[in-house]
Amino acid sequence: MAEFVSLSQGIEAVLSDGCSVAMEGFTHLIPHAAGHEVIRQGKRRLTLIRMTPDLIYDQLIGTGCAEKLIFSWGGNPGVGSLHRFRDAVENAWPHRLEIEEHSHAAMANAYEAGAANLPFAVFRGYKGVDLPSVNPQIRSVTCPYTGEVLATVPAIRPDAAIIHALKADREGNVLLEGIVGVQKEAVLAAKRSLVTVEEIVDDFGPRNANAVILPSWAVTAIAHVPGGAYPSYAHGYYKRANDFYIAWDKIARERETFLAWIKDNVLDKGPDAFARHATRKEAT
Repeated sequence: MAEFVSLSQGIEAVLSDGCSVAMEGFTHLIPHAAGHEVIRQGKRRLTLIRMTPDLIYDQLIGTGCAEKLIFSWGGNPGVGSLHRFRDAVENAWPHRLEIEEHSHAAMANAYEAGAANLPFAVFRGYKGVDLPSVNPQIRSVTCPYTGEVLATVPAIRPDAAIIHALKADREGNVLLEGIVGVQKEAVLAAKRSLVTVEEIVDDFGPRNANAVILPSWAVTAIAHVPGGAYPSYAHGYYKRANDFYIAWDKIARERETFLAWIKDNVLDKGPDAFARHATRKEAT
């Protein structure tokens, strides 16, 4: 059953050095506040897993938290490269980063296989492309019924999953609405999970047709962190901070400006710094 904790307690409970961790969220509900707490706690040798690593993974890589990245596209959406990611791959700064690249379809299927406690995912894909030549984890199997050759990838079973959601009720159930990615599958596939939320409520009330509810028994810990997805957005709470994504390109381009930003905005601050972004509810 989910336990209500502070953000720092939650990170300590689910994540330790050398773990694999999936911090998921597709454009929406990206767990930035939780990622900052990982940096503050100085976690090291992490295997980071994410379908679309963007700014928060750039920050985790640039601060030396990661030794491997399993992903399917990485960049600053609509802007360009992730400069700290690129520096780690090209120049081993702050240290060498191992990468394992997949397609979106492969990652989504691998999460589903992990959630179902299966050893691998099987799907139609990787036909006529070069990625299997550089990723030995991409293999194939022949269907015993039709003879069709299908692609396979190992199931994703992270040690920890960390996501941001809209609400939790007082029994520890969690609600996501709006654009949802693979947050549900990541939590179900993981050994332990931490969910940060905008609100803790008595009842979820009316909900949208695409609402996802994670039951309390599937979640390890819940932390109340208003604004915890900023600069990404939280449906009905605050908009995406597009200006920040543009500004990040300049901040992260040079090591010195990146480290100065991390000191001022992560190391010298706590999760309460995110709350000011959640003071006004608005449609997104």
